[in-house]
Amino acid sequence: MGRDVVQVQGHLPHAPDDVWQTLRDFCGVWHPWIATMREERGPGGARIRAFTVTGEDTLYREQQTYLSDSDRVLGYTHLQGIRECEAYDARVTVTPAETGGCHVGWTARVKAPAGRLRQICDGTRAVFEAGIAALAQLPARAPEPRAALPAPVAVETLIFDDLPRLALSVTPERGDDRLCLFLHGIGGARTNWLDQLQAVGGTIRAAALDLRGYGDSSLGARQSTVDDYCADILRVAARLGARRLVLVGLSYGSWIATSFAMHHPEMLDALVLSGGCTGMSEAGPDEREAFRLSREVPLNAGQVPADFAPAVVKVLASPGAGEAVRQRLYDSMAAIPAATYRDALNCFTNPLERFDFSRLTMPVLLMTGEHDRLAPPAEIRGVAGRIWDAAPRPDVRFEVIAGAGHVCNIEAPETFSRHLLDLIGRLP
Repeated sequence: MGRDVVQVQGHLPHAPDDVWQTLRDFCGVWHPWIATMREERGPGGARIRAFTVTGEDTLYREQQTYLSDSDRVLGYTHLQGIRECEAYDARVTVTPAETGGCHVGWTARVKAPAGRLRQICDGTRAVFEAGIAALAQLPARAPEPRAALPAPVAVETLIFDDLPRLALSVTPERGDDRLCLFLHGIGGARTNWLDQLQAVGGTIRAAALDLRGYGDSSLGARQSTVDDYCADILRVAARLGARRLVLVGLSYGSWIATSFAMHHPEMLDALVLSGGCTGMSEAGPDEREAFRLSREVPLNAGQVPADFAPAVVKVLASPGAGEAVRQRLYDSMAAIPAATYRDALNCFTNPLERFDFSRLTMPVLLMTGEHDRLAPPAEIRGVAGRIWDAAPRPDVRFEVIAGAGHVCNIEAPETFSRHLLDLIGRLP
């Protein structure tokens, strides 16, 4: 079996965003060789294009595997149509050119029998070259107008009084067995997710959980582990009659959500990770211990989170964060009991596993703030790429939320909710 890489580069006179508006439309009919096109959905809601080309009867099918509007990157894989093709994974990017206009880079990695490999690669090169030439001639395409977010829905509080006590903010039932569950960060609470609950609650039943010891939830009888949090998720799902989950985490909550996905992938319709993913699961023992000790210094000196909340807000917030955002971040941090904060630190710095991203069989959306100091865009972009490489049939989206800091769902609630609603809207 042979392998080869096809790479085609082109310079276009158009602004990057103008070209990207055409390219990002995975099922758009803009390539001059396309004769017919229809859009399909994969089992998990992945976008599939089924098309024919002029002069052929062959039906080709390709699945979108990666999308990033902020990076202007689209990835896809071949499913059907290229004879004797064992594997075919392509990626197209649009980047600004220093001299004006933009560069389009189109790459495909091909695996096929030696006797067919050259023909497939030559055909691929011709397709890419014709596509880039066509893009140079297309008129600028305006972005599609944004629809208004759904009207906010009511949110009520539920308390599960068994031990440990768990508190949730929940939207009304919608008559199905799917739940969108939100998990907050180490300095947060379920109230951080109010904007998202109200935005998605008209589409899918949603709930935000106070993790153990936070808000109206209680700590367990012993030190919490990530397995305990996963057990709490199962308990919430059972109590709310949910068999399928869209799990949404931020920072600490993203690490917990990914941990759950490692062991219960069959329950997840989608995984949404913001401001983090791997936690400290890839850090060495010394780094984890140094992290824990540095953050326990004020606790050991008799302080409580309210005492050092102002310093934490300076790290979490973006440079342009308004006073209302900073106050929300302060309020959630200041409300955390010292025992809860210490419990979470111990859990976070004692991960039970290094994640195997090949277990992620569901769509994955990763987001982080442009000014996130704790989970900077370069780091989360790298994680998105690793998931794209490792997942058996990837369906990955990565977005940098402009102007936002670490708690990007609070600083840019509308943008966060739109990305989330786009994902939920294409689930089966």
